[in-house]
Amino acid sequence: MHKCSRKALAGCVLILLMTVSPAWAGHVITEEVRLWAREALQQEKALAASAAARDTIAVLNFANRTGAAELDPLQKGLAVMLITDLTQVSSLRVVERVRMQALVEELGLGVSGLVETGTAPRVGKLLRARWLAGGGMTADRAHVIDIRADVLEVPDSRILGQPAAQGALAELFRMEKEILFGILALLKVEPSAEEEEALRRPLTISLEAFLRFAEGIDASDRGLYPKAAELYEKALEADPGFGTAAEALEELRSLGLIPPKRRSGAFLRSLRDRTSLTDRLSPDEVIRRERTPQDLDQLPQPLPEPPPPPERFQP
Repeated sequence: MHKCSRKALAGCVLILLMTVSPAWAGHVITEEVRLWAREALQQEKALAASAAARDTIAVLNFANRTGAAELDPLQKGLAVMLITDLTQVSSLRVVERVRMQALVEELGLGVSGLVETGTAPRVGKLLRARWLAGGGMTADRAHVIDIRADVLEVPDSRILGQPAAQGALAELFRMEKEILFGILALLKVEPSAEEEEALRRPLTISLEAFLRFAEGIDASDRGLYPKAAELYEKALEADPGFGTAAEALEELRSLGLIPPKRRSGAFLRSLRDRTSLTDRLSPDEVIRRERTPQDLDQLPQPLPEPPPPPERFQP
């Protein structure tokens, strides 16, 4: 096979992978995802010439322009919330967050993965998305946060609109839903009644849990997996029902990036006390149970049985 033919085949395979890839591929940027990002850049011309995948949307990180460093977790946190919600709409295909993050890092935009306005169309084409959603956050002196999302039609680099929401940090979940339904309206996508009910449910009931989870996502992107696990555990302490945080923590364990879950105290005590609850196939020392006649002669003889007690007087 000619060299050019191999390149063409690689480009076709890459495009196919982009088309059939699932909407959620976990929270960890694996080496396979980074390899995909490198190959996407190598095949950029082939991807740019191909048509964008139908009804596919990618969500970028939101820039924190408030001047408050404590809001940095929302840069990726807002993207995670929107991606999680959008994947529940059956008529949409959503690009995995890890692919977006790996690609923008490969473009040299840093671990934060923040994309400037001029770079957004290129990122959208590389992700083969028809639409691209991203934006930023600002705040005034009254600590009112203003979140705005730019919704871009990638093929012609046309801004469809800018859904916006304002409020205090405590109203974050309400603001995210306003942005979400604003995006769906611009895309002319109408979720079913069941989908809309699911979309209106927040990712978690605890703002503290969400902020720790978002910090964990960023730590994971930076390769700080033990730190990410610690933050996911804090998120679960704040909201034990936070399923997404539990999935992220289990993913780190399943990939071998953190030690497996430690045995419970009761299990370890049972091993110490040599009870029947054990994970060993055999004891540490083999106990000899056979006895010879000489052994039996040396055993202490049983004491004679005591006489029965006298009968009690019956009146």
